Amino acid sequence: MPTHKTERFRKYTLALSINMTLKEKINQDFKEAFKAKEELKVSVLRLLNSAIKNKETEKRTKLVRSGTQDEAVLVKESQLFDEEVLEVIGSEAKRRKDSIEQFKAGNRPEMAAQEETELKILSAYLPEQMGEDEVRKIVGESIKESGASGAQDLGKVMKVLMPKVKGKADGGMVNKIVKEELGS
Repeated sequence: MPTHKTERFRKYTLALSINMTLKEKINQDFKEAFKAKEELKVSVLRLLNSAIKNKETEKRTKLVRSGTQDEAVLVKESQLFDEEVLEVIGSEAKRRKDSIEQFKAGNRPEMAAQEETELKILSAYLPEQMGEDEVRKIVGESIKESGASGAQDLGKVMKVLMPKVKGKADGGMVNKIVKEELGS
């Protein structure tokens, strides 16, 4: 039976998690996984944190090259927004998907299984992916919006479409559907 203190702590952590950035949530989950000795989750989140830090360093380097010298501005501006963190998570998830395909093709099911587990951990931080029917509907709307008439207008459609589905649908599936709809 929960005590008054544990119930108050649970409400506090719930309130904290509502106002957290995605990066803070990943760090909190890392700490919890570390305390719980969940080795695979710790490993995946450690690599994810490293990828996020690399992206922040890249952003900071661009700011320095553009002439920004004030340290406070550099620190603030080099922090990643949730959308940018989602891009990093998406690229890490894509890397896992590619590895799964490679391991299956190389007849290494044990390695593919580990990559699938890592992908599940990363997927917990990604928004729910759109289904094929939903993507087809948005592709149809984007084709009408862009005025595309054939395969030569693929770029026009993608320019209109990608902001609508970025991070919410697999890019390969989107590209395949657009080509089908344009008849290429």
